[in-house]
Amino acid sequence: MLGWVALLWLIEAVDFATGHALDAYGIEARDPGSLPRVPLAAFLHFGFDHVASNSVPLLVFGFVAALGGIRRFLAVCALIIAADGLGTWLISPPDTLTAGASGVVFGLFGYVVVRGFVERKALGIVVGLAIGLYWGATVFAGILPLTPGVSWQGHLCGLVTGVVTALFFRRPDRRPALARPPL
Repeated sequence: MLGWVALLWLIEAVDFATGHALDAYGIEARDPGSLPRVPLAAFLHFGFDHVASNSVPLLVFGFVAALGGIRRFLAVCALIIAADGLGTWLISPPDTLTAGASGVVFGLFGYVVVRGFVERKALGIVVGLAIGLYWGATVFAGILPLTPGVSWQGHLCGLVTGVVTALFFRRPDRRPALARPPL
């Protein structure tokens, strides 16, 4: 996760050095030409303050999510990036440009909060509750259209995608059928 966050800062430094030339590679709402840029947009930011606001939660949520295994983590992130980007492309207002890792942040938040419950693991539930209690108000505020210029659509799509991803990637119950508690 440190490498990922360092990459985001490096990309923003290159963007700054080129007069913000990389900002144009964000997601332009409902422009079919911007669909290939969906995976790139999660790595671009509109300034150092923007990347800074995503760095700590990305480190925390990413680290917790990666504890479930690196291949699973990469698959979860790929799905969040794709679905969040497509959802943002679809529901954002026309002629808006969206970029940033916040969709991934919100997606990983939803994933780690729900994962323990889905897998019925006590430690996962405790971790999910702790993260939910600590970060929940910030996440809730982020999915509301309160701040002009901030893509609540990207946050909402990321959060929904993270929850769905936790359901999709749940590990099967390996206990024998007789040992399972009744539903």
